[in-house]
Amino acid sequence: MDLSIIIVNYKTETVTLKCLKSVFEADCSTMNFEVIVVDNASRDGSAEAIKAAYPDIKLIINDENLGFSKANNIGIRAAKGDVVLLLNSDTEVRPDTLPRCLTYLKAHPDIGALGCKVLLADGRLDPACKRSFPTPSSGVFHTLKLDKAFPDSKLFGAYDLTYLDEDKIYSLHCITGAFMMVPMAVIREVGMLDEDYFMYGEDIDWCYRIKQAGYKVVYYPRAEITHYKRVSGFGKRNPKVVAAFYDAMIIFYNKHYRKKYSPLTRGAVTVGTKLLKARALRKNAKAKEAAHD
Repeated sequence: MDLSIIIVNYKTETVTLKCLKSVFEADCSTMNFEVIVVDNASRDGSAEAIKAAYPDIKLIINDENLGFSKANNIGIRAAKGDVVLLLNSDTEVRPDTLPRCLTYLKAHPDIGALGCKVLLADGRLDPACKRSFPTPSSGVFHTLKLDKAFPDSKLFGAYDLTYLDEDKIYSLHCITGAFMMVPMAVIREVGMLDEDYFMYGEDIDWCYRIKQAGYKVVYYPRAEITHYKRVSGFGKRNPKVVAAFYDAMIIFYNKHYRKKYSPLTRGAVTVGTKLLKARALRKNAKAKEAAHD
């Protein structure tokens, strides 16, 4: 088996079906692949509808919502492919995306993770598809939106590597878990996704460990997908989702930067992140109240 495609579903019947349609209509004549859909206890009939529409997929239904990392790891354990692709349910692949990426990956055995060009629904680049590991300085510049004000600056644009040409191939720090192709041999060496992350951050953490093992993480823009963000069954105003975003930052810093930065810097990052989390949760609560009025 050449490729195992893992898709996590949580109350996203419509978008997951669109994603699967794009996969099965892709030009995959040169490869053998399987699709594994892991349902995070949707209990809304979406898993059953997806299986009815695509009976050849492997469907795994969890008893509870385990989050993104655990659900993908369940899919990885069931995978039989030489290469694993994490693919968000809210994406659509182009007809040539899968064979292009797989061919390039197999031709470069030093690649530990490969990502493609990810476009948002309006055609703009999803900045998460090519970025650097978060540092205290790049995080501050990103929070202050200095990267948007000075996108060509290597200093201010470090967080999302805004100064890089989006149409060129790069070996960089990390790519997005919305589309991440990883050889199974690399997974056996570095381990699966860290399940301390409920959602968000697990892709950055994985890329960090893959690079630590000596492999390249590559942005490959000759293949594209469309990413319809914030259509998950969680909902963009779910406080658990908001909290998970900021919690992921703290988990990453404590895990990988404990010895890299001074206690003062780590403390400042932790306090700052918690303040941003509290502000985001308050803003989120007000938005929900306004929506109900």
